Amino acid sequence: MEKLKILLAKGRIYESVYELLSDVGISIHLPDRTYFPTTNQKDLAFQVVKPQIVSNLLANNKADVGFSGKDWIYENGVEDQVEEILDLGFDPVRIVAAIPDTVDYDALLKGHVTIATEYQTLSKKWVENNKIDGTIFRTWGTSEGFVQDNEDSIAQILIDNTSTGSSLKANRLKIVDTLMESSTRMYASKTAMADPEKRQKIMELKMLFCAVMDARGRVMLEMNVAKDKFENMVKSLPAMRSPTVAPLYSDDGYAVKIAVNKSEVPTLLPKLKEFGATDIVEYELRKVIN
Repeated sequence: MEKLKILLAKGRIYESVYELLSDVGISIHLPDRTYFPTTNQKDLAFQVVKPQIVSNLLANNKADVGFSGKDWIYENGVEDQVEEILDLGFDPVRIVAAIPDTVDYDALLKGHVTIATEYQTLSKKWVENNKIDGTIFRTWGTSEGFVQDNEDSIAQILIDNTSTGSSLKANRLKIVDTLMESSTRMYASKTAMADPEKRQKIMELKMLFCAVMDARGRVMLEMNVAKDKFENMVKSLPAMRSPTVAPLYSDDGYAVKIAVNKSEVPTLLPKLKEFGATDIVEYELRKVIN
């Protein structure tokens, strides 16, 4: 099989995916002033590109796999030309419409408005669906400064992505509508998924990514428990399936091992101690494959 060509988006997406690849066991190194990371995997080839064009390159079969925000898949209009493999859940954002917090939204829409946005396609659909008399003004990068409550303002409505809304609030803007929700996802080209060998490799990567992400939310607990306390303690334990149990060398109790959600640990540890568990050890998991 020829190398699987994988696109990595610059910026925040790159950092999140880099960490995920590292946890899987795939190391990449990006030399200064280059866009082609080296890797320890002979069957993979990486390229770093702008996040806005990952989806277009996949749709035009210039690569096999890419990591992109869902927003840019729909902004570029290629949602039917690429295949979503996995929602990684990284960098969740909303694409929202916002106006100055001193402006009445309904009154604003009675007249012509200018909309400042980097999202041309999504904004056009939003204007059409809401029957708004508006002109779309193309921006790049930070755009909050284009929308103000004064006569010199370039635009009256901002359409942009936000994670917490703090930047909008800092610029005295309020959200009036949500166009869509987005997060970093793994996509593949239709052509790659039609190739049996490439499809198998893509699905193997998906399995490894799922194993790492599942493990990130869990920890392993190991403990010893006396025979006379074993049954009551085991019945109360949460576990992915069943706890792993082995008799101790002295035959006076058992060694118990369970994988639990990290969020359960603060309440579970005191209970384990109460049930008679001793020598409790907690450690991180690398991968969980069901």
